[in-house]
Amino acid sequence: MYKTIVVGTNGSLTADRAVAAAAGLAQLCGARLHLVTAFKVKKFEVPAGSAEPAMLTDTTAEATMHLEAATGIGERAISSWGKGLEAEAHAVNGDAVSAILDVAEEVGADLVVVGSKGMHGARRFIGSVPNSVSHGASCAVLIVKTD
Repeated sequence: MYKTIVVGTNGSLTADRAVAAAAGLAQLCGARLHLVTAFKVKKFEVPAGSAEPAMLTDTTAEATMHLEAATGIGERAISSWGKGLEAEAHAVNGDAVSAILDVAEEVGADLVVVGSKGMHGARRFIGSVPNSVSHGASCAVLIVKTD
C-alpha cells in the first residue's frame, strides 16, 4: 500500500504518538520511514562599529544535535515495532511545515503522518502544522489524534 512514509516530530510526547503510528504503519506495509525534525539556526547581528567580536553559530553542530534527536526518536519507534523497519532521520533548517513537505517531496512519499496538536482552538485558524501540511502535501496525509 504505502512504500515511503514521512512523519514530523519535535521530540514531544504528542509527536512520539504520531511517530509510533507511522512506525507501525511502515512495519505493516513494509514501507521506508522518514522522520523529519525542523530547527531554526539562530543568527546574531553585531551593531556596526561595535568592538564586540561577532558570535557565529555553528550550524553543523546544531543540525547534528537535531538529527541525533530525530534518530533517537526513530530508534525508539523501531525498537517498539521490531526489526526490519527501515528508517532515516532528517534534520531540516526551517519551519516544521516546509521541512515536512520538502522531505516528503524529496523522497517521493506516498503518505505523510503528523500529530493533531494545534487542530483545536484558535491555533487551527492561524496555521497549525497539521492543517498546513494537510493543505500543502501532494500525497495522502494521516493526522493522528495525539491530544
